[in-house]
Parts: sequence; C-alpha cells; structure tokens
Amino acid sequence: MTSSYIKNGETLALDNAACIGCGACVDVCSHGVFSLEAGKARIDRREACMECGACARNGPVAALAVEAGVGCAGANSLGKLRGTAPSCGGEAGGGSGKGTACC
Repeated sequence: MTSSYIKNGETLALDNAACIGCGACVDVCSHGVFSLEAGKARIDRREACMECGACARNGPVAALAVEAGVGCAGANSLGKLRGTAPSCGGEAGGGSGKGTACC
C-alpha cells in the first residue's frame, strides 16, 4: 500500500467564529503556524504546517480542523518505519514523489 502526502497544510482549516482565543494552537504548534490577533487565532504560516493534528486535538473548542497524518508528519513517520526518506511531494517513502524531504 502506498500513501500520498499533501504538502503545505492544505487540510488545515480555521473556523474563526468558533475560536475563543485560548492560544492552545500557538502553544502546541512547534512550527509557528499560528498567532493570536484581536483575541482570535490566525493562520500565519500555512506552508509550515506538518498536518500533525496537535492544534485540533488540543483546542477546547472545534475551531481548528486538520486531516492528521496526510502531511509532513505522516510522511516522516512512514519514512522512518520503512527506512526511507520522507517525501511530501507524492508517493510516501520515495516512490514517484516530485518533492524532497518536506521538513
């Protein structure tokens, strides 16, 4: 089975109306994807999102959604398990991917 990975946080979505400005997303994101502005979360660096899902899992309300495991974090994990370089540009594990290691 091969998996295709998405690059640049394409599945990351923010429901600004639901956001309560708690800052959990800012705290848990090690790639600086989020900031707080006017009491609400803001996506500043979508291209840095690994789609690990930490932001969506740690917020107290459902303001953030992301399809965890389809992005860079998933590619890194699968590459480690297979003993291959991670690839976010196409087929995981170095298949026909266009990209190079994504992180």
